[in-house]
Amino acid sequence: MELIILGSGSSVGSPWITNYWGNCDKKNKYNIRTRCSAFIKKGNLSILIDTSPDIKKQILDNQIKNVDYVLYTHEHADQTSGIFELRPFFWKNKKKIQIFAGKKTLNKIKQKHDYCFNGGQGYIPIAQANLIKKNFILKKNSNKIKFTSFDVKHGQISSTAYIFNKTAYISDCNEIYTKDYKKLKGLKYLIIDCLKFNSHPSHFNLETSIMVSENLKPKKTILTNLHTDLDYGFLKKNLPRNIIPAFDGMKLRI
Repeated sequence: MELIILGSGSSVGSPWITNYWGNCDKKNKYNIRTRCSAFIKKGNLSILIDTSPDIKKQILDNQIKNVDYVLYTHEHADQTSGIFELRPFFWKNKKKIQIFAGKKTLNKIKQKHDYCFNGGQGYIPIAQANLIKKNFILKKNSNKIKFTSFDVKHGQISSTAYIFNKTAYISDCNEIYTKDYKKLKGLKYLIIDCLKFNSHPSHFNLETSIMVSENLKPKKTILTNLHTDLDYGFLKKNLPRNIIPAFDGMKLRI
């Protein structure tokens, strides 16, 4: 069972469209960051977490051959706008891709990308919407993965956190509710939002991400959603040994 960090960057990636690199060393390939998404594979079972605007490049770069399910964290464009790129998987498999998300996120995606779910104007629907549950199993043939989901605070909205096989994926978050901390104990990997040095109204910053890691004590914490003021080399050199920055294409055996 493998997890790939497809994208480790913030909503504008690194560098920005204006070729702005901020504090990031442009000579370090790990500072080239596309927008946040991840991929889980177990045998022939293939699961995406979010469909970033860069999802086509991410899938091609990582030689991903199929997508059976998509789990969404929340409705923002940097997590959802690449959904139309999945159409060739429907054409290939002649089977709708199963989409899972919270109620508000599902409604927003269906409004913005209605042709993916309802078709019309010459389009065939390629996706089927499913409301996420607190505990659920995704499977294909003999391969299956158990998930736990719960809401975290992401500014003025909620985002969905996912736990699977002692791994937690929380890419967009500025607060984990106290009642949910017990779910995050005993983790092998904690993949968590870490936007900037300075505080932000809808994301953890470097200080708060480290505090969460110290509280939960996973074996390894991986910082994602990294903005251009967080240089990979700086983080690698200065973080505690059990906390590391994510990079595009990072592979984890889970």
